[in-house]
Amino acid sequence: MTQETSLSHETNSKLTHLRSLLRDCGSALVAYSGGVDSSLVMAVAHEQLGEKALACIGVSPSYPAREMRDAVKLAELLGVPYRLVNTEEYLDANYAANPNNRCYFCKSELHNRLKGLLLAEGWGVVLDGANTSDLGDHRPGMSAARERGVRSPLIEASISKPEVRAIAQHLGLPVWDKPAMACLSSRVPHGTAITPELLRQIEAAEDVLVELGFPQFRVRHHNEIARIELPAEDFGKAIQQHNEIVAGVKNAGYRFVALDLAGFKSGSLNGAGNGTMIPLMEAVGD
Repeated sequence: MTQETSLSHETNSKLTHLRSLLRDCGSALVAYSGGVDSSLVMAVAHEQLGEKALACIGVSPSYPAREMRDAVKLAELLGVPYRLVNTEEYLDANYAANPNNRCYFCKSELHNRLKGLLLAEGWGVVLDGANTSDLGDHRPGMSAARERGVRSPLIEASISKPEVRAIAQHLGLPVWDKPAMACLSSRVPHGTAITPELLRQIEAAEDVLVELGFPQFRVRHHNEIARIELPAEDFGKAIQQHNEIVAGVKNAGYRFVALDLAGFKSGSLNGAGNGTMIPLMEAVGD
């Protein structure tokens, strides 16, 4: 656990409000991924509700196994009851077609499962980790959550992403500075079909970067090309370790491996331009 830090008066007031909101839920299922947002909701819900708060981890091919393991470790560290909830969004033709509102169908599947669990076992409410910084972004998954009665206590308490991190650090959560990690489907350009096999290929390529110690990255899928996004400060390390990166990513199934000189950018496939790429290796042959 990290050392607690002080909060500003305003942020501390928001934390007090968050605690009150969660206490008033009576009981709750928390849609929990292991990221800092849902981890904060999980931790405070457990603080206020004890065993009446259950962390629910959606498990599917789009969720990296390493992320699931880390999510479980944190729940166990905090003593929070958790449950793995298998989802099958990849069987939905609307999701598999990978339209620009793909997240709507993914979150619909997750929250349909959680709503079923809520009704079957008598839980009070389903909670997610959306915060006020998410409100200005293109997030069709939030619409799916709202349609199914999911509440976002961080938004209700007017807590932004920087405040999420500040509160998480204040409470000693070790993930307070964890980089954002979107689902694996976000690595695939819209219109390219999503399959479990493709997601496993991307996951295997990203696991190479994890093993080499890169904290923040994306491997974007472009047919035979793996386009690696890293923060600019990690470019030198990537060039130094290019042999290991190329070998591992090729072993995952890619023919070409490229480093995007535009650097890391969350949601870059939603934009029109993706920067300039330099090859970390040229494929042998024609």
